[in-house]
Amino acid sequence: MPARSPLCLTGAALALLLAGPPARAQDAVGPSLECRVPNSQLYTVAALPAVKAAVAGKHALRLLAVGGSAAPGASASYPVKLEAALEQALPHVDVIMEHRGLPGEIASGAAERLRSLVADADPDLVVWQVGTHDAIARVDPTAFTEALDEAVGWLKSHGIDVVLVDPLYTASIAGDADYNRIVDGVRGVATKQGVPLVRRFEALRYLASRNEKGESHILGRQFRLNDLGLRCMAEHVALTIAGSLAQTAAIPTAQPKPAPDAAAPTGTPPASTVAPRNPG
Repeated sequence: MPARSPLCLTGAALALLLAGPPARAQDAVGPSLECRVPNSQLYTVAALPAVKAAVAGKHALRLLAVGGSAAPGASASYPVKLEAALEQALPHVDVIMEHRGLPGEIASGAAERLRSLVADADPDLVVWQVGTHDAIARVDPTAFTEALDEAVGWLKSHGIDVVLVDPLYTASIAGDADYNRIVDGVRGVATKQGVPLVRRFEALRYLASRNEKGESHILGRQFRLNDLGLRCMAEHVALTIAGSLAQTAAIPTAQPKPAPDAAAPTGTPPASTVAPRNPG
């Protein structure tokens, strides 16, 4: 049998996650050497009851990855990398992956589309890259946070777990106050809603600082991750999910989720409260 990847969670460890005391998240998995980031700069974990229910019931884990680009090129390989990383982290779990790129989409528009995407995919888990386009488009941070909060609340109300991935990092925008307010907004919603967060901004900042090429070894052109950056993000998402599943072990299994509907969550900010996207 071939040796397991460092990201692998053994069958015995997975059993402990579901039957015994919660394992420490940092003991569950570990990213590859070039993607390693201190846990404090990588993620925050939270309960994933729908994922736990799928794993405990030995059902296929249905995952909807939202955000990024589905266009040809490096970005199109993200769902493949994420599926591979998850199947290494959870080797006895069948992962059914669907990816919907939302190029240029800001949170309020993406929240509208999410309702139809969820109705089609019927996911247990949504992994949402969010905030980068809002920050670039100079969306009002308060409007952004309200729209994201409503969307995450809607997903949770339908029994769907959520993992948020905050905006991309590059040195050219690291000191931009408005960009950082969007990053902070994603973190604030993750905390308020009690969902896991992949701290991509801090993780990429750390990886850039550890390489003599800086961010160029993880970022390609047009403010997109290159192949290594995408692989690291996939590993970081898988690590966050595995660590969160460890923390969910002692929580009672979630009830079956209600069927999603197309109704907008009450209080969703109207489109007029959000700045338009940059035409470029």
